[in-house]
Amino acid sequence: MTAFFLPRAADDEQAERLYEALAEFAGCEPAPPGQRVRAIDFTHDGARWTAAVGEELRGERTTQRLRRGELIERTEVLTSPTRVLAVYPGTPHVVVTDAQPITGVVSEWANPFTATPDRVTLFDRG
Repeated sequence: MTAFFLPRAADDEQAERLYEALAEFAGCEPAPPGQRVRAIDFTHDGARWTAAVGEELRGERTTQRLRRGELIERTEVLTSPTRVLAVYPGTPHVVVTDAQPITGVVSEWANPFTATPDRVTLFDRG
């Protein structure tokens, strides 16, 4: 497990302030220590995605085709230049990235966006 952190925060105090500011930007409540989300896995448009704090969004899409009577399975790796800044628990979860309007990074993902996770990984309780 990983201790709580946010990208771009120089220390724990700055991470707390940034976590609260990003929650306000996203229109949601910051989670208390012990309930903070490190990463979620979710399905979007038939692909399995992972949003992990400090990492770029990444996903996989597996397709199957019948070719000459044989089932061919192909897995495509999906990436996004969008880096996850914070994930807030809820129904659904809220993911804040470094894409516009926070930075000039252009993304196919809204910022923030919501996702219903299949799996949730929390930060260490501290």
